[in-house]
Amino acid sequence: MIEHFEILGLLQEWYRIVLSISNPSIAFAYIYRKTKNNMKNLIARNVAATLLASVCAGLLCASAAAQTAQWPTRPIKLVIPFGAGGGTDVIGRFLAQKFTEGLGQTVVVENRPGAGGSLGSAEVARAPADGYTILIGSSSTHGINPGIYAKLPYDPLKDFEPIGLIATNLFVMSVPKDSPVKTVADLVRLSQASPGQYNYASSGNGTTSHLAAALFVSMSGAKLTHIPYKSNVPGLTDLMAGRVAMMLDNITAMQTQISAGTIRPLATTGLKRNAVLKDVPTLDEAGVKGYDLRGWFCLLAPAGTPAAVVTKLNQELVRVIALPEVAEKLVALGADPETSSPQELQALIASEMIKYKKIIDIAGAKAD
Repeated sequence: MIEHFEILGLLQEWYRIVLSISNPSIAFAYIYRKTKNNMKNLIARNVAATLLASVCAGLLCASAAAQTAQWPTRPIKLVIPFGAGGGTDVIGRFLAQKFTEGLGQTVVVENRPGAGGSLGSAEVARAPADGYTILIGSSSTHGINPGIYAKLPYDPLKDFEPIGLIATNLFVMSVPKDSPVKTVADLVRLSQASPGQYNYASSGNGTTSHLAAALFVSMSGAKLTHIPYKSNVPGLTDLMAGRVAMMLDNITAMQTQISAGTIRPLATTGLKRNAVLKDVPTLDEAGVKGYDLRGWFCLLAPAGTPAAVVTKLNQELVRVIALPEVAEKLVALGADPETSSPQELQALIASEMIKYKKIIDIAGAKAD
């Protein structure tokens, strides 16, 4: 016969112990030891253990909920999956500063470049889903990489909780400042007249700069040889030096050199002119009808991050992007501030994966 009074007495003692020990796991272990030592009746002990497990499970859930409600209580790591100095890095560091001010906890930036942003993205996908590790994703990491890497170390849709869009950005076609190429039509004509003599730089096989240029070559009939670099920085260096004929990269990455006059822009990739480069025609205007391509930046967390944390991060992101100084900074970098809900970002990623796969097939791009 189960010893009801003994169980009732032990439950009362458990309740007192739980109140005095803040960690439910420690309380569970301590109580079970006492139960095992004090209760001789096997059935009573098993019933008590079952009741205890239920109580502690509830306490663990309550503890997790309390931690989520208090988030953030320690520094947050913001992973940028590209090297320092690029467009993603500049935008990420500026946002980290504003997040630190708004969330009351330091947001620490860590660059994790490699494999087109795949290494840093995979690191975040494997991180604890507690809101303390987040990622600056992009059209490269979540639009292009799924179509170019046969064994991508993460699933762009399943391994992340989308938080929100940060900005979109156009690409700009540029040539060395002293280049004989003055217009897009010049580049097409001269390259067709001298096949193999004209080339273009990119920040690597399968990157946005590669695919944007490959799409141009396909649509215009230009005869250009692809020269991939390990990042956009050495490619830009050779463009400024005149060692390559053309490079097509996001405005954010090229704006400094354009402003300094070390390279000359020929066209942008949207159907509308960019506010910063308003005197530069679009490729559509320049004769490559229907050319329309843009990149984007977004904020992501590991899959399973509590919904309350995702909501708070989205609200903070929307607040930060709406700040006049942030909008001005993004526009100055050639990006267009644009926010979204987590659901809208998820839909964007899914649609961009399909679009970029078609461009990858046109370019015949393969990962290095």
